[in-house]
Amino acid sequence: MTHRDGRLGARRASSSFKAGNAKRATELRSTLKAIRHTQALTHRLEASIRRTDKREWVMQRRERTRHLIELGGLVVKAGLVELTDDDRAVIFGGLLAVADKLRGEEGYSAKLLWRRRGKRAFELKQGPKWLE
Repeated sequence: MTHRDGRLGARRASSSFKAGNAKRATELRSTLKAIRHTQALTHRLEASIRRTDKREWVMQRRERTRHLIELGGLVVKAGLVELTDDDRAVIFGGLLAVADKLRGEEGYSAKLLWRRRGKRAFELKQGPKWLE
């Protein structure tokens, strides 16, 4: 049924159009959800592939990264970060002084002394209290 000016028919058409849009909106939301799920699975798969990549240069890079992280851990374990207020110039300067000492005449004896001290500290698990 329509009103004389046709408004009633227009209302029915618009309400049926809204119902179609609601269905489309629901379908769009579920499609977007499926896309996000697929993207997450893709990212997980790519990360897994990266972790298990056995190419030589990847293995070397991974080993180098691990080595650098371990060396950084020693700097933290020695308490240098706290003692210097995380001043990297001071830490680097100290490491340069150690390198100079090792290159000098007393280098061999300093190396022996520091090796014994380091081994004892590792055995005692010595370091800042917050690391334990």
